[in-house]
Amino acid sequence: MKKVEVEIGGRTLTIESGRLAKQANGSALVTYGETVVLVTATAARDPRTDVDFFPLTVEYQERLYSVGRIPGSFLRREVGRPSEKETLTCRFIDRPLRPLFAEGYTNETQVIATVLSMDQSNDPDVLAIVGASAALEVSNIPFLGPIAGVRVGLLDGEYVLNPTKEQLNDSRLNLIVAGSREAVVMVEGGCDNMSEQEVLDGIYFGFEGLQPLLDVQTELRAALGQEKMQVNPPQINEELKAKIEAIAKDEMNTVISTSDKMERQDGFHNLKVRVLEELGEEVNGKEASELLYGLKKTMMRGRIVNDRQRIDGRSFDQVRPITCEVGTLPRVHGSSLFTRGETQAVVAATLGSGDDEQRVESLYGMSFNPFMLHYNFPPYCVGEVRFLRGPSRRDIGHGALAARAIQAVLPDQETFPYTIRIVSEIMESNGSSSMASICGGILSLMDAGVPIKKPVSGIAMGMIKDEDNIVILSDILGDEDHLGDMDFKVAGTEDGITALQMDIKCKGVSKEIMAEALAQAKTGRLHILDEMGKSLEKPREEVSEYAPKIVTIHINPDKIRDLIGPGGKVIKGLTAEFDVKIDVDDSGEVKVFASNGQVASEVEARIGAITAEPEIGAIYEGRVQKIVDFGAFVEILPGTDGLVHISELDNTRVAKVTDILNEGDIVKVKVLDIDNRGKIRLSRKALLNENG
Repeated sequence: MKKVEVEIGGRTLTIESGRLAKQANGSALVTYGETVVLVTATAARDPRTDVDFFPLTVEYQERLYSVGRIPGSFLRREVGRPSEKETLTCRFIDRPLRPLFAEGYTNETQVIATVLSMDQSNDPDVLAIVGASAALEVSNIPFLGPIAGVRVGLLDGEYVLNPTKEQLNDSRLNLIVAGSREAVVMVEGGCDNMSEQEVLDGIYFGFEGLQPLLDVQTELRAALGQEKMQVNPPQINEELKAKIEAIAKDEMNTVISTSDKMERQDGFHNLKVRVLEELGEEVNGKEASELLYGLKKTMMRGRIVNDRQRIDGRSFDQVRPITCEVGTLPRVHGSSLFTRGETQAVVAATLGSGDDEQRVESLYGMSFNPFMLHYNFPPYCVGEVRFLRGPSRRDIGHGALAARAIQAVLPDQETFPYTIRIVSEIMESNGSSSMASICGGILSLMDAGVPIKKPVSGIAMGMIKDEDNIVILSDILGDEDHLGDMDFKVAGTEDGITALQMDIKCKGVSKEIMAEALAQAKTGRLHILDEMGKSLEKPREEVSEYAPKIVTIHINPDKIRDLIGPGGKVIKGLTAEFDVKIDVDDSGEVKVFASNGQVASEVEARIGAITAEPEIGAIYEGRVQKIVDFGAFVEILPGTDGLVHISELDNTRVAKVTDILNEGDIVKVKVLDIDNRGKIRLSRKALLNENG
């Protein structure tokens, strides 16, 4: 067993290997504070020969025993699909790892991260990235690491490495940065309208901060590292490659310069059929197809880098034509149709009550989310046929990115106490449908009358790097994404960035290149905002007529029991009578969700009457509840009685109370006094005197 340790963010992080999970190819136990994550890396003994991709799977699982809790599910165990947090963490681990395996390695490989203990301050997600790299480093799996991950926050103008959960509540930045020794390899996070320079400084603060984590992994590997599997890189059949190039090169030029996506795909398919026919049956079809795809990639990249021409003829910083439409769907609360080139999204916004909040059980306990964004990518949007299996990891990741971008401009719950759900249905996709979801989502919110702080737009940037030639592309197409070296998505307002995500397929990009990409993204982002403003500049003054109307009332917490009534009788009666939803919390805040404003006002008046408190000098009409020798008790408000002393019944002397009042009588009275014990003194005589 070997244990190494390093100080990160003012706390000690330890990695140990050789004590647990020894039958895996490699394992690492990462401890930070009292958060402990076990990560294992296991590979099949034999390579797969039936695949043309690297069969890597990454799993991240949170155990509720790690925080001393029992799951709330019926079976009382962690069951079903991974939570959104688990799915997103899988992506954080997978994205920086996947490009770093030896070329030609096709053994089934699985990385599993399990949270064994969690201290509520140190999030296990970045520890899982570190542990995955460490487990692969000590294994015999041909991993070309190490890498590491850290979280970066910004508190009081100072960047903080691995901020605690409490610190993140006050941070303007929540950024996960993964990197190797050479470069940043993955970025994901959100921020509060930060400038490009502030974001760039935060990324490289994280990059410098993660370097010691690479040093201790190297130390661990030196002590325990196994000899790596020998992988024979795929041998290129140069003769076959030359034949394919001779047959296909001229027609391939036509294919890669076809701007329409579907026509380009049809052209490549037809070319492949012709090439395979000319080569004959004695040629391996799979090998020939791979070489043809390689020719397409080489020629397309060369056309961009050397000939300075994009697939669809645009300049490098040009955004495709944009059209926007709002109010697309007649009965939803807010809707939009956003089209950018061959990417299109129909987006709907729905406003609900507090009962509609998403309930989330996590290691941090039970929480309630009043904002959701769901992204759907059906097969027809890319002309494919496949089973619908529910949201994929990609769908969840794209939805989370879009939600993070929009979250920064939503009104607070005090200002706008609705639960908000946005659903983005991708109609067509040719690059950056997640950014289309952000743009369409903002338009749908404004159409619904949600008072957002400012509109947000998003753009996807790409990069093609060929030795010293580097080209940065704005608003990348799907092919430019697949064949390029970087996918850098940036979203924000006119004032600054609210979310970003970056993945690279090359060894790295310099700080200067990233700065250029951010500057070019800002230009594109502002252009898209201008195009969005042509359809709707600001939120509508009123929420949709089909949305529930909300009235917020603050009552004395002591009056909650009066509003609820015995067994909920009062509040259930109001709900049934007016067909409304009434939410009451312990602070005395009451929210009424009604179908229209008139109903909401009527319910507000009734609640006001039920929960009103008596005021000295006020006049009430009440029912006599009880007669005693010295006076009458009159209910002036629901559940609130006061005493009319016999001397306050009339201007003349009253011999018996029943000469003036009897139980059940309705009488007008004035409040003379309320003592410090809450006893109320009433008078009928005062009103007689006032009336002459």
